[in-house]
Amino acid sequence: QVQLVESGGGLVQAGGSLRLSCVASGSDTRINYMGWYRQAPGRQREPVAAATSSGRREYADSVKGRFTISRDNAMNTVFLQMNNLKPEDTGVYYCNMQWNWSSYWGQGTQVTVSS
Repeated sequence: QVQLVESGGGLVQAGGSLRLSCVASGSDTRINYMGWYRQAPGRQREPVAAATSSGRREYADSVKGRFTISRDNAMNTVFLQMNNLKPEDTGVYYCNMQWNWSSYWGQGTQVTVSS
């Protein structure tokens, strides 16, 4: 059974930092895609950052230069280092992983940035 577990969310003041982690269990093969999404209250879920097994990294324009995605393939883990956080970064952050033509989501972790 595949399970993604996120951690690292919390409450932080504007300008602060947080590091999110997401660990996948139940995968017996290399994970092609690891990504982070977020959903603010009253808004649709949106992509934040992605990391592929080929080494490609992609970021939403709103987080470029502030967020960094990284992955530990041996541990089936993806990280999101978030610096210089802004109130508009507030939301529930979800990790997504894809392999063998299947897509899996974590339960989400709350990030709240106060002004």
